[in-house]
Amino acid sequence: MKRVIIFLLVLLTFSSLKAQNIPGDQLGAWYMYFFNKKFGDGPFGIQGDYQFRFWNAGSDLEQLLLRTGITYTPEKSNVLLTLGYGHITTGEFGDGTNTFNESRIYQEALLPHRLGSRVLLTHRFRYEQRWVADQNFRTRYRYNIFVNIPLNATELKKGTTYIALYNELFINGQRGIGDGRSVQYFDRNRTYVGMGYGLNDKLRMQLGWMKQTTNNWDKGQAQISLHHNW
Repeated sequence: MKRVIIFLLVLLTFSSLKAQNIPGDQLGAWYMYFFNKKFGDGPFGIQGDYQFRFWNAGSDLEQLLLRTGITYTPEKSNVLLTLGYGHITTGEFGDGTNTFNESRIYQEALLPHRLGSRVLLTHRFRYEQRWVADQNFRTRYRYNIFVNIPLNATELKKGTTYIALYNELFINGQRGIGDGRSVQYFDRNRTYVGMGYGLNDKLRMQLGWMKQTTNNWDKGQAQISLHHNW
């Protein structure tokens, strides 16, 4: 366990040095909790995530994101379908304290599969309906591929150390957002690399670095996350 913590700290230090070369000249930080629970042996469950995102280490708010959804697993399938709602408060970069709110309904499908004994893949397709302050109703399409590679086991369980990777692409459903304003169809891309450790069979911790690229800026973010399957 001590060696895992040392490795994660080295990874975070390397990420901080790398991020100094991007616009914004400081490493941001995202602190996140993800949960997933099934209701007994039935097909329904609940999942969600609570994220505290900062432009810096923790005083300049980027976003507060609260999201929860009802899940459904079709019979004889490992596909997980979700219908959910999210509320997002977004802050401006720097010394300003202005914020704006967004309400969001989303539908998603998670499709996991395995390559060999150690490469665990999950495809996530998400469709969002967005009500952003001072903008017209908007939609967005998202595709994320997650890759987890256990190093000392074949499952993500207690004591497992693993490599965690993902890449997510965001595409806007329309360009016009009201009052003559427009956005590009390409919204953003996120690329992540990290390490994880199984604290027990139902709770994992990850530490990593994510590069987010939009049409107007790109920035590095350190990420600390807990992943909880009740």
